[in-house]
Formats: sequence, structure tokens, C-alpha cells
Amino acid sequence: MVAWGIIGFGWVARDFVAPAIRDAGHRLAAVCDPDPAARAAGERLGARAYATADELCADESVEAVYVATPNHLHRAGVEAAARAGRAVLCEKPMAAGLDDAEAMVRTVERAGILYGTAFDQRHHPAHRAIRAALREGAVGAVTAVRIVYACWLGPDWGAGDNWRIDGAKAGGGALMDLAPHGLDLASFLTDSSIEAVAALTQTRIQPYAVDDGAVLIARLSGGPLLTLHVAYNHPETLPRRRLEIVGDQGLIVAENTMGQDPGGRVTLTDARTGSSRPLPVPGAERSPFLEQILAFGHALRSGDHRAFDATRDLHGMRCLMAAYGSEPTAVPVRPKGWHRSTSSPTETAP
Repeated sequence: MVAWGIIGFGWVARDFVAPAIRDAGHRLAAVCDPDPAARAAGERLGARAYATADELCADESVEAVYVATPNHLHRAGVEAAARAGRAVLCEKPMAAGLDDAEAMVRTVERAGILYGTAFDQRHHPAHRAIRAALREGAVGAVTAVRIVYACWLGPDWGAGDNWRIDGAKAGGGALMDLAPHGLDLASFLTDSSIEAVAALTQTRIQPYAVDDGAVLIARLSGGPLLTLHVAYNHPETLPRRRLEIVGDQGLIVAENTMGQDPGGRVTLTDARTGSSRPLPVPGAERSPFLEQILAFGHALRSGDHRAFDATRDLHGMRCLMAAYGSEPTAVPVRPKGWHRSTSSPTETAP
């Protein structure tokens, strides 16, 4: 059993992390939040409640800390935990900016503590099953990973302070919030790392300043290509969560596995016959948050920290920020002899 403290007791912590701690057989020892209502919610779960991160981290009963604050406050929470010698699992992205993320890594390395970024998608039972199948050669040589991870996030979402659409607090919009999962998952599934990245963003539907949609492309070590579509402008009644891994011998498709909940459907198609079959998913009903808490607890107790890697996570953060800085200037390109009036190419004299 691990005794946890949670810094920032909002909806992710309350609805997903706290239940995962309970279901793992661990204990929620303490929460901290500046909001009295959030502290009261933690107390109803039997946790001690504090107003500041330093107070929570000074609680000697706390062994591990989950940082679930808005992005711009991640660094302060991680540094408070590191000063107290507590292990840290921090929500993604690592921070609202690269400077803070790099400072966080220096801090946890100096302190010698276990640190992980909460990439719960690598702990989803379906994604673990896909990784195992890929390692067994289920699709042959992987050529491409294609991900759609989208939702509708209106300006009034969250019934109050929607910090995810505040560039100063979030560091960006849909790309900053949703792409970290896709970048990490593609690397996890293919046992590779991101080598090159670029992105195009849009502010298309939602009436706020940050991007409400983006398409990211990347090259993974060994050659596979990644395409990742993320959005805050995608109606939730439409299909919006899809993962495809393409190889020279087959295709794996996962529907509705991206996200906080267990379940979804995974199929494997054989390129030789065109036939498809379900891919078995052991423990399909288990929450990715539960699996993540169990994995972190095992790393803390066993001393085997290989599943959590601050340097790897920092590389992902660098890739994310490089994607934000990569958007090119649009240059209209049309075939020679293109006539707008006919909307079709016409022959021209040589």
C-alpha cells in the first residue's frame, strides 16, 4: 500500500485518480487545493486537507504525490514534493512551457526521487495488448501510426475557471492538452522515439484565443510515421477516438480506447487475406488510471523505475514545443495551367 497526496483536487483527481488509489488498495492520505469546496471533497473521502502544496508535502504520512493542478502550476507542485523527498506522478503535459519542464527534471534528478508524467494511455489494457501484438509481429514492419483524439470543449466548459483555454495557464490549446498522449503512446506502442515533428493548428470554431484543433506529423526512430489529429471543436456525438497501426503485413484498429475509461474495441486485419478478428485484451475492464497507480506503486516499492523516465518525458515535451513552433507560412500551390473559373487544369501551350 502507498499513501498518496494529491495537489490540485479538481475533476480529474476526484473522478479518476482518487478512485484508482482506492481500487489499487492504496490510501488517499491528503489533498491540497486553494478552493475550500475541493478541500471539503477530499475530507469526505477521509483525507486530510491543506491549502498549500508545502503543507501537504510536510505531512509525514504522504509517500507519493499526484500533481493535478493547471499546467502552469506543475513545476511548483513537483518542486514542493521533491524538497520533501516524495515520489511524484505529475499530470501531462509536464508544464506550460519548456523552461519549467527542464527545471522540473533537474529538480527531481538532484533530489533522487521517483518521477513520472501521468501518461495513463500507456497503461490502458487495450494499448498494452496492442504493444504485445506488435512485438510479436502481428502487422509486420510498422509503417504508420494514425491517431484521432478529439472532443468538444466550449468556452463555458468546467462551470467556471476553464484554464485549458487560457494560454498563460495551459501553455496552448488542443495541441498542448491532447497531443502529449498521442506522442507518448506512439513511442510506447512502437518501442521508438520521436525524431522529427511538425504541426498545423487552427482556431476554427471555438471563440477563444488558443488553438481548438491541430494536426501533428512526426517520424519515429526506425522509420514509422505518425499522424495525430487533436481537437476541441469536434462534436462528441461523432466518432472521435481512433488509433490505427499500419504494417506491411496487417493493420490494428482500436476504437474508443483513447481516453480515461477502460474498454473500447480492437481488431486485427491480416494483409494477406483481408480477414479481421478481434484482438484479445486481458483485463479489458480495468481503468488505465488504476493500472497507472499500480505501476507507480510497484516502481516505488521495488526500486525498479524503468517504467517511469523523466528524461524520456522531457524529450516528449521538447517535441511538443517544437511542433508548436513549426507551423509554416502558407504558400498557395496550383498545378501549371490551373484556371480557378473552371476548377480544373487546362492544357497550356509549351
